[in-house]
Amino acid sequence: MTNHRIRSALSARGMTGSQLAGAVGVDPKSVERWMTQGRVPHRGTRARVAEALGYDETYLWPQLLLESRSSSAAQSELVQLWPTRESVPGDVWRSLLSRAKHRIDFLAYSGGFLVEAFGLVAELERLSETGGTGRVLVGDPASDAVRRRGEAEGLPTLPARAASTLDYLSPVRTLDGIEIRTHDAPLYVSIYRFDDEILVNTHTHGAMAKDSPVFHYQRTREGHMFAYYASAFDRVWAEGSPA
Repeated sequence: MTNHRIRSALSARGMTGSQLAGAVGVDPKSVERWMTQGRVPHRGTRARVAEALGYDETYLWPQLLLESRSSSAAQSELVQLWPTRESVPGDVWRSLLSRAKHRIDFLAYSGGFLVEAFGLVAELERLSETGGTGRVLVGDPASDAVRRRGEAEGLPTLPARAASTLDYLSPVRTLDGIEIRTHDAPLYVSIYRFDDEILVNTHTHGAMAKDSPVFHYQRTREGHMFAYYASAFDRVWAEGSPA
């Protein structure tokens, strides 16, 4: 529970605990408790301490970050985390697809697994029939971005896989509410949105998407993460080209 950051900040400022106490108007024993017992003072006192030492409150008391409203909201959005895409149970993909009533968004370079194993085409057809929308972004097979990613991952067939996914999606290209686009954006994450839930497959240089982590988020009123990734999808969508 010892707060080494306050001790270090005092040393950097050439101050003693008693001097800090005098500067912020508290008893020296309070300062000692901050340092030895990890006590956190009230907001007004924290502000005076931060000003006296020249550090942000969250640096001096990092637990404030964990207690912050935004942090709590972000944690409430996280439904599940899987270490790899391959470890996401098939029932999760099927359930999210079948429960989507209004929107399915898909951003990947290939994403063929969703078409081949989990019936994306049929779900898009269902969505179209019920007045929903589907937006699919597949990597442009002729782009340098897709070629380079394939080379980096040791998957030189990636452009061909992207082309295959586009072929699979041919039956839904003319359906109401369904639109297919290609893109050549640097892909930091693959994004799969199902109404107010989203799966985010992160990417690391040299690692295949199937071997990379997946985060499952749900939209909450005060959350940030769902909107963050939904906006990322929208930015790529705006720059995509009709397939």
